Amino acid sequence: MLNPGRSPYTSKDRDLIGVAHARQARDHFAAEPTPLAGLPRLAAAQGVGQVLVKDESDRMELGSFKALGGAYAVARLVSEEAGPDAGEGLLREVAARAPFVCASAGNHGISVAAGARALGGTCVVYLSHEVPEEFAARLRALGAQVRRSGADYDESMADALRAATGNGWRLISDSSWPGYTRVPLDVMRGYTVLLDEAHEAGATPTHVFAQAGVGGLAAAAAAYVRDRWGEDPVVVVVEPEGAPCLLESVQAGEPLRVKGSPTSLGRLDCLEPSLLAFRLLGHLADAFVTVTDAQADLAAAAMGEEGVRVSPCGATGTAGLMSLDDDTRSALRLGPDSTVLVIGTEGPV
Repeated sequence: MLNPGRSPYTSKDRDLIGVAHARQARDHFAAEPTPLAGLPRLAAAQGVGQVLVKDESDRMELGSFKALGGAYAVARLVSEEAGPDAGEGLLREVAARAPFVCASAGNHGISVAAGARALGGTCVVYLSHEVPEEFAARLRALGAQVRRSGADYDESMADALRAATGNGWRLISDSSWPGYTRVPLDVMRGYTVLLDEAHEAGATPTHVFAQAGVGGLAAAAAAYVRDRWGEDPVVVVVEPEGAPCLLESVQAGEPLRVKGSPTSLGRLDCLEPSLLAFRLLGHLADAFVTVTDAQADLAAAAMGEEGVRVSPCGATGTAGLMSLDDDTRSALRLGPDSTVLVIGTEGPV
Protein backbone atom coordinates (compact mmCIF):
# COMPACT_ATOMS: atom_id res chain seq x y z
CA MET A 1 0.00 0.00 0.00
CA LEU A 2 1.36 3.41 -0.96
CA ASN A 3 0.79 5.75 1.98
CA PRO A 4 -2.04 8.19 1.21
CA GLY A 5 -1.08 10.34 4.22
CA ARG A 6 2.58 10.91 3.33
CA SER A 7 3.71 14.41 4.36
CA PRO A 8 7.03 16.08 5.28
CA TYR A 9 9.05 15.64 8.46
CA THR A 10 8.47 18.56 10.84
CA SER A 11 10.12 20.22 13.82
CA LYS A 12 7.59 18.40 16.03
CA ASP A 13 8.81 15.09 14.63
CA ARG A 14 12.40 16.17 15.29
CA ASP A 15 11.50 16.87 18.92
CA LEU A 16 10.45 13.23 19.17
CA ILE A 17 13.16 11.45 17.17
CA GLY A 18 16.07 12.71 15.11
CA VAL A 19 19.81 12.72 14.68
CA ALA A 20 20.42 14.52 17.99
CA HIS A 21 18.67 11.72 19.92
CA ALA A 22 20.80 9.13 18.13
CA ARG A 23 23.97 10.92 19.16
CA GLN A 24 22.79 11.14 22.79
CA ALA A 25 22.01 7.42 22.84
CA ARG A 26 25.38 6.57 21.29
CA ASP A 27 27.10 8.54 24.05
CA HIS A 28 25.28 6.37 26.60
CA PHE A 29 26.24 3.04 25.06
CA ALA A 30 29.77 3.79 23.88
CA ALA A 31 29.65 0.39 22.15
CA GLU A 32 31.36 -0.90 19.03
CA PRO A 33 29.17 -0.44 15.93
CA THR A 34 27.66 -3.51 14.33
CA PRO A 35 28.69 -4.28 10.73
CA LEU A 36 27.27 -2.66 7.61
CA ALA A 37 27.64 -5.33 4.93
CA GLY A 38 26.97 -5.41 1.21
CA LEU A 39 24.79 -8.10 -0.41
CA PRO A 40 25.94 -7.90 -4.06
CA ARG A 41 24.27 -11.09 -5.27
CA LEU A 42 20.96 -10.07 -3.79
CA ALA A 43 21.32 -6.60 -5.29
CA ALA A 44 21.95 -8.08 -8.74
CA ALA A 45 18.98 -10.42 -8.40
CA GLN A 46 16.73 -7.51 -7.41
CA GLY A 47 17.99 -5.19 -10.13
CA VAL A 48 19.29 -2.51 -7.78
CA GLY A 49 22.69 -0.92 -7.44
CA GLN A 50 23.37 -1.91 -3.83
CA VAL A 51 21.75 -3.72 -0.95
CA LEU A 52 23.35 -2.82 2.38
CA VAL A 53 22.42 -4.67 5.57
CA LYS A 54 22.95 -3.41 9.10
CA ASP A 55 23.73 -6.71 10.81
CA GLU A 56 22.40 -6.59 14.38
CA SER A 57 22.82 -10.32 15.01
CA ASP A 58 25.53 -9.80 17.65
CA ARG A 59 24.56 -6.42 19.09
CA MET A 60 26.21 -6.06 22.50
CA GLU A 61 26.29 -9.89 22.71
CA LEU A 62 22.50 -9.86 23.20
CA GLY A 63 21.69 -10.94 19.66
CA SER A 64 19.39 -8.23 18.32
CA PHE A 65 18.80 -4.52 17.74
CA LYS A 66 16.47 -4.59 20.75
CA ALA A 67 19.57 -4.37 22.96
CA LEU A 68 19.58 -0.66 22.11
CA GLY A 69 16.02 0.04 23.24
CA GLY A 70 14.98 -1.47 26.55
CA ALA A 71 18.34 -1.02 28.26
CA TYR A 72 18.48 2.62 27.20
CA ALA A 73 14.95 3.27 28.47
CA VAL A 74 15.81 1.67 31.83
CA ALA A 75 18.90 3.85 32.17
CA ARG A 76 16.99 7.01 31.20
CA LEU A 77 14.17 6.29 33.64
CA VAL A 78 16.57 5.64 36.53
CA SER A 79 18.57 8.75 35.69
CA GLU A 80 15.43 10.91 35.65
CA GLU A 81 14.24 9.49 38.97
CA ALA A 82 17.66 9.98 40.60
CA GLY A 83 18.25 13.51 39.32
CA PRO A 84 20.87 15.11 37.07
CA ASP A 85 23.81 14.99 39.51
CA ALA A 86 23.31 11.46 40.80
CA GLY A 87 26.41 9.33 41.24
CA GLU A 88 26.65 5.60 40.67
CA GLY A 89 25.62 4.78 44.23
CA LEU A 90 22.36 6.74 44.04
CA LEU A 91 21.60 5.37 40.56
CA ARG A 92 21.90 1.82 41.86
CA GLU A 93 19.78 2.66 44.90
CA VAL A 94 17.04 4.10 42.67
CA ALA A 95 17.22 1.16 40.27
CA ALA A 96 16.65 -1.26 43.16
CA ARG A 97 13.57 0.52 44.56
CA ALA A 98 11.03 -1.45 42.51
CA PRO A 99 11.21 -4.10 39.80
CA PHE A 100 11.12 -3.25 36.13
CA VAL A 101 8.49 -5.17 34.21
CA CYS A 102 7.79 -5.73 30.53
CA ALA A 103 6.12 -8.02 28.04
CA SER A 104 8.26 -9.45 25.32
CA ALA A 105 8.37 -11.80 22.37
CA GLY A 106 11.97 -12.43 23.45
CA ASN A 107 14.46 -9.76 22.51
CA HIS A 108 12.95 -6.69 24.22
CA GLY A 109 12.86 -8.55 27.53
CA ILE A 110 16.51 -9.50 27.19
CA SER A 111 17.40 -5.83 26.71
CA VAL A 112 15.33 -4.69 29.71
CA ALA A 113 16.76 -7.46 31.87
CA ALA A 114 20.32 -6.55 30.86
CA GLY A 115 19.66 -2.86 31.56
CA ALA A 116 18.16 -3.59 34.97
CA ARG A 117 20.98 -5.94 35.91
CA ALA A 118 23.65 -3.40 34.92
CA LEU A 119 22.18 -0.93 37.42
CA GLY A 120 21.54 -3.44 40.19
CA GLY A 121 17.79 -3.64 39.61
CA THR A 122 15.42 -6.57 39.19
CA CYS A 123 13.19 -7.44 36.26
CA VAL A 124 10.01 -9.42 35.60
CA VAL A 125 9.30 -10.41 32.00
CA TYR A 126 5.96 -11.67 30.72
CA LEU A 127 6.23 -14.08 27.79
CA SER A 128 3.35 -15.57 25.89
CA HIS A 129 3.16 -19.34 25.69
CA GLU A 130 4.29 -19.13 22.05
CA VAL A 131 7.73 -17.65 22.83
CA PRO A 132 10.47 -20.29 22.50
CA GLU A 133 11.93 -21.58 25.76
CA GLU A 134 15.37 -20.47 24.56
CA PHE A 135 14.38 -16.87 25.26
CA ALA A 136 13.09 -17.76 28.73
CA ALA A 137 16.41 -19.43 29.54
CA ARG A 138 18.39 -16.43 28.35
CA LEU A 139 16.22 -14.12 30.46
CA ARG A 140 16.73 -16.22 33.58
CA ALA A 141 20.48 -16.19 32.97
CA LEU A 142 20.29 -12.39 33.12
CA GLY A 143 18.54 -12.58 36.48
CA ALA A 144 15.01 -11.92 35.24
CA GLN A 145 11.93 -13.58 36.64
CA VAL A 146 9.96 -15.07 33.74
CA ARG A 147 6.19 -15.37 33.82
CA ARG A 148 4.36 -17.23 31.07
CA SER A 149 1.10 -15.48 30.23
CA GLY A 150 -1.31 -15.32 27.32
CA ALA A 151 -1.48 -16.78 23.84
CA ASP A 152 0.31 -13.91 22.12
CA TYR A 153 2.30 -10.72 22.74
CA ASP A 154 -0.78 -8.55 23.18
CA GLU A 155 -2.18 -10.75 25.95
CA SER A 156 1.15 -10.89 27.79
CA MET A 157 1.41 -7.10 27.41
CA ALA A 158 -1.98 -6.68 29.09
CA ASP A 159 -0.83 -8.86 32.00
CA ALA A 160 2.44 -6.94 32.35
CA LEU A 161 0.50 -3.68 32.50
CA ARG A 162 -1.79 -5.08 35.19
CA ALA A 163 1.22 -6.23 37.20
CA ALA A 164 2.89 -2.83 36.91
CA THR A 165 -0.27 -1.00 37.96
CA GLY A 166 -1.15 -3.37 40.79
CA ASN A 167 2.33 -3.67 42.29
CA GLY A 168 3.83 -0.24 41.65
CA TRP A 169 6.43 -1.73 39.31
CA ARG A 170 8.12 0.27 36.53
CA LEU A 171 6.79 -0.68 33.11
CA ILE A 172 9.30 -0.63 30.24
CA SER A 173 7.21 -1.18 27.13
CA ASP A 174 8.29 -0.91 23.52
CA SER A 175 4.72 0.00 22.63
CA SER A 176 2.83 3.19 23.49
CA TRP A 177 -0.76 4.28 24.02
CA PRO A 178 -2.58 7.39 25.27
CA GLY A 179 -0.99 8.40 28.57
CA TYR A 180 2.04 6.15 28.13
CA THR A 181 4.61 7.51 25.69
CA ARG A 182 7.72 8.71 27.55
CA VAL A 183 9.39 5.34 28.13
CA PRO A 184 8.61 3.84 24.70
CA LEU A 185 9.92 7.04 23.11
CA ASP A 186 13.26 6.41 24.82
CA VAL A 187 13.16 2.81 23.56
CA MET A 188 12.72 4.13 20.02
CA ARG A 189 15.46 6.73 20.45
CA GLY A 190 17.80 3.91 21.43
CA TYR A 191 17.07 2.17 18.13
CA THR A 192 18.29 5.19 16.15
CA VAL A 193 21.85 4.31 17.16
CA LEU A 194 21.99 1.67 14.44
CA LEU A 195 20.93 4.20 11.78
CA ASP A 196 23.55 6.67 12.96
CA GLU A 197 26.18 3.95 12.76
CA ALA A 198 25.08 3.16 9.20
CA HIS A 199 25.48 6.81 8.26
CA GLU A 200 28.92 6.92 9.84
CA ALA A 201 29.89 3.79 7.89
CA GLY A 202 29.07 5.58 4.64
CA ALA A 203 25.48 4.58 3.90
CA THR A 204 23.44 7.04 1.84
CA PRO A 205 20.32 5.03 1.05
CA THR A 206 17.74 5.82 -1.57
CA HIS A 207 15.44 3.20 -0.02
CA VAL A 208 15.04 1.81 3.51
CA PHE A 209 13.05 -1.36 4.20
CA ALA A 210 12.28 -1.78 7.93
CA GLN A 211 10.30 -4.59 9.50
CA ALA A 212 7.64 -3.85 12.09
CA GLY A 213 5.85 -5.49 14.98
CA VAL A 214 4.32 -2.64 17.00
CA GLY A 215 6.37 -0.32 14.78
CA GLY A 216 9.03 1.15 17.08
CA LEU A 217 12.03 0.32 14.90
CA ALA A 218 10.32 1.31 11.66
CA ALA A 219 9.19 4.65 13.10
CA ALA A 220 12.61 5.36 14.57
CA ALA A 221 14.18 4.56 11.20
CA ALA A 222 11.72 6.73 9.29
CA ALA A 223 12.24 9.75 11.56
CA TYR A 224 16.04 9.39 11.51
CA VAL A 225 16.06 8.98 7.73
CA ARG A 226 14.03 12.16 7.24
CA ASP A 227 16.22 14.17 9.62
CA ARG A 228 19.49 12.87 8.16
CA TRP A 229 18.74 12.39 4.46
CA GLY A 230 15.58 14.39 3.83
CA GLU A 231 12.37 13.57 2.01
CA ASP A 232 13.82 11.73 -1.01
CA PRO A 233 14.67 8.29 0.47
CA VAL A 234 11.76 5.88 0.14
CA VAL A 235 10.82 4.29 3.48
CA VAL A 236 8.98 0.97 3.25
CA VAL A 237 7.47 -0.72 6.33
CA VAL A 238 7.32 -4.52 6.13
CA GLU A 239 4.94 -6.60 8.27
CA PRO A 240 3.96 -10.27 8.44
CA GLU A 241 0.90 -11.10 6.38
CA GLY A 242 -0.54 -12.50 9.61
CA ALA A 243 -0.13 -9.27 11.61
CA PRO A 244 -0.59 -6.17 9.41
CA CYS A 245 -1.51 -3.79 12.22
CA LEU A 246 0.30 -0.75 10.82
CA LEU A 247 -0.85 -1.19 7.24
CA GLU A 248 -4.49 -1.54 8.27
CA SER A 249 -4.26 1.27 10.83
CA VAL A 250 -2.72 3.73 8.38
CA GLN A 251 -5.27 2.68 5.79
CA ALA A 252 -8.07 3.38 8.28
CA GLY A 253 -6.53 6.61 9.58
CA GLU A 254 -6.58 5.45 13.20
CA PRO A 255 -4.83 2.81 15.32
CA LEU A 256 -6.63 -0.52 15.03
CA ARG A 257 -6.39 -3.88 16.68
CA VAL A 258 -6.41 -6.33 13.77
CA LYS A 259 -7.63 -9.92 13.78
CA GLY A 260 -4.46 -11.38 12.34
CA SER A 261 -3.68 -15.00 11.59
CA PRO A 262 -0.98 -17.46 12.68
CA THR A 263 2.58 -16.57 11.66
CA SER A 264 5.96 -18.07 12.44
CA LEU A 265 7.47 -14.56 12.59
CA GLY A 266 7.09 -14.58 16.34
CA ARG A 267 8.83 -11.30 17.21
CA LEU A 268 6.62 -9.44 14.73
CA ASP A 269 3.18 -10.94 15.41
CA CYS A 270 1.74 -7.82 17.02
CA LEU A 271 -1.92 -7.07 16.44
CA GLU A 272 -2.02 -3.44 17.61
CA PRO A 273 0.46 -0.68 16.72
CA SER A 274 2.32 1.59 19.09
CA LEU A 275 0.58 4.96 19.15
CA LEU A 276 3.86 6.84 18.64
CA ALA A 277 4.84 4.58 15.75
CA PHE A 278 1.44 4.99 14.12
CA ARG A 279 1.63 8.78 14.35
CA LEU A 280 5.14 8.95 12.86
CA LEU A 281 4.76 6.29 10.18
CA GLY A 282 1.33 7.59 9.22
CA HIS A 283 3.02 10.47 7.46
CA LEU A 284 6.75 9.62 7.21
CA ALA A 285 6.57 6.17 5.58
CA ASP A 286 6.07 5.92 1.83
CA ALA A 287 4.64 2.41 1.64
CA PHE A 288 3.56 -0.62 3.64
CA VAL A 289 4.17 -4.20 2.50
CA THR A 290 3.20 -7.57 3.95
CA VAL A 291 5.14 -10.79 3.46
CA THR A 292 4.43 -14.45 4.07
CA ASP A 293 6.40 -16.67 6.42
CA ALA A 294 7.77 -18.50 3.38
CA GLN A 295 9.02 -15.25 1.84
CA ALA A 296 10.83 -14.40 5.09
CA ASP A 297 12.40 -17.87 5.10
CA LEU A 298 13.67 -17.35 1.54
CA ALA A 299 15.09 -13.93 2.45
CA ALA A 300 16.95 -15.35 5.45
CA ALA A 301 18.43 -18.05 3.22
CA ALA A 302 19.50 -15.49 0.60
CA MET A 303 21.21 -13.36 3.23
CA GLY A 304 22.88 -16.41 4.73
CA GLU A 305 24.37 -17.29 1.36
CA GLU A 306 26.23 -13.97 1.51
CA GLY A 307 27.44 -14.47 5.06
CA VAL A 308 24.76 -12.61 7.04
CA ARG A 309 23.09 -15.09 9.37
CA VAL A 310 19.72 -13.90 10.64
CA SER A 311 16.37 -15.43 11.53
CA PRO A 312 13.37 -15.07 9.21
CA CYS A 313 12.21 -12.23 11.51
CA GLY A 314 15.60 -10.62 11.05
CA ALA A 315 15.22 -10.95 7.27
CA THR A 316 11.68 -9.60 7.01
CA GLY A 317 12.76 -6.20 5.65
CA THR A 318 14.75 -7.98 2.95
CA ALA A 319 11.73 -10.18 2.24
CA GLY A 320 9.75 -7.00 1.58
CA LEU A 321 12.23 -5.98 -1.11
CA MET A 322 12.24 -9.44 -2.66
CA SER A 323 8.44 -9.69 -2.71
CA LEU A 324 7.68 -6.65 -4.88
CA ASP A 325 6.16 -6.96 -8.33
CA ASP A 326 7.30 -4.82 -11.26
CA ASP A 327 4.53 -2.24 -10.90
CA THR A 328 5.33 -1.69 -7.23
CA ARG A 329 9.06 -1.43 -7.96
CA SER A 330 8.29 1.25 -10.50
CA ALA A 331 6.02 3.11 -8.08
CA LEU A 332 8.78 3.03 -5.45
CA ARG A 333 11.43 4.15 -7.98
CA LEU A 334 13.57 1.03 -7.46
CA GLY A 335 16.18 0.52 -10.15
CA PRO A 336 19.87 0.13 -10.98
CA ASP A 337 20.77 3.42 -9.30
CA SER A 338 19.08 2.48 -6.01
CA THR A 339 20.92 1.88 -2.75
CA VAL A 340 18.69 -0.16 -0.45
CA LEU A 341 19.31 -0.31 3.31
CA VAL A 342 17.81 -3.26 5.21
CA ILE A 343 18.20 -4.23 8.86
CA GLY A 344 19.13 -7.74 9.94
CA THR A 345 17.39 -7.29 13.24
CA GLU A 346 18.34 -10.53 15.03
CA GLY A 347 20.54 -13.55 14.69
CA PRO A 348 19.31 -17.10 14.04
CA VAL A 349 16.91 -18.35 16.69
